[in-house]
Amino acid sequence: MTGTGERKLDDIFTALADPGRRGMVDRLSIGPATVKELAEPAGMGLPSALKHLRVLEKGGIVVSTKAGRTRTYRIDPAAFGAINAWVRQRETAMNAAFDRLVLAIAENPEGEDEA
Repeated sequence: MTGTGERKLDDIFTALADPGRRGMVDRLSIGPATVKELAEPAGMGLPSALKHLRVLEKGGIVVSTKAGRTRTYRIDPAAFGAINAWVRQRETAMNAAFDRLVLAIAENPEGEDEA
């Protein structure tokens, strides 16, 4: 991933870097919640919670809807698709490296130097 994809991942990982925001994501994983419902368990005031939620929104991790004076947040699964794709790419590269190591060991089982 380069360019825009890297910036999106940067925003996602930045949003998830804070334990308070990860707690909000944990709460949202069971269903949508209002700002108040997200702030109270974390011991945050509403202004602090809103700041954290804006970071999560910028990272594309949550989306919000407003009905009257109540803003409700929910997880946007697309962000986790981007994270999973990034992890799979690294996993594929590591598996290929291990496969090469296994092959090298099989070709030289006693660790004899080739001279």
